[in-house]
Amino acid sequence: MPGRDVRQDAAVTTSPAADLLAAASVDEAVLALRPDYRALLVVVEGLHPAAGDAVSEELLVRAEEHARELLAADPVEELPHIAAWREAYRSFGAKPQRTRNSLEALTRRAPQGLPRVNRLTDVYNAVSVLHQMPLGGEDLDRYTGPPRLVRAVGDEPFDTSAGGEPVVEHPEAGEVVWRDDAGVTCRRWNWRQGRRTQLTGATTTAIFILDALDPMADDALHAAADDLVGHLGTAGPPLTSARRLLAV
Repeated sequence: MPGRDVRQDAAVTTSPAADLLAAASVDEAVLALRPDYRALLVVVEGLHPAAGDAVSEELLVRAEEHARELLAADPVEELPHIAAWREAYRSFGAKPQRTRNSLEALTRRAPQGLPRVNRLTDVYNAVSVLHQMPLGGEDLDRYTGPPRLVRAVGDEPFDTSAGGEPVVEHPEAGEVVWRDDAGVTCRRWNWRQGRRTQLTGATTTAIFILDALDPMADDALHAAADDLVGHLGTAGPPLTSARRLLAV
């Protein structure tokens, strides 16, 4: 699927990151389920792995308070962006009351306290809640080929864990998944990320996937990306970032 928009914050037009963004795609079979779907892919290079700090903590606290305000006004399943994702899950056979999209899971958890993992993960979790969109981050150096959003055949490997032990599972046929050449990187659109490409304490180049459905507008999607990159860039030397909006 052609991208509608490409933005870069530095001259990276011939870098591996730019090549990967150019090759990323969303399959037409996914768009048939939700023609309003858009994915904003953001590659950030030069990250400085670190524990949480004052910046990430302040952002998490803001996100927790924002979730409390939202849930004081409406039930979680009636929040507009969460309701849209619940419908998207039903479109490929998932039951949203049992399988919660990442935005709903975080929004539900936020009033009692979001997890504190590391600076990188804490920032993107907080941005997800504050901007009310599913947002995932993965180590780009662990990718094999470009990211593609497809409907699964059912035999693709998904590297995950069960009971604390590593296992390889497979998605259901027809399930919406992100994948690369080596297998599934995230199941059920934005439900669970795999172990193979997960962010670690050694991650210096990450790809972030920001998911949008109506009623979220493109400018709101880019505002969330600006917020994400801005907060990630407060520690250490300046970062290099590039982005591509995949849309009809």
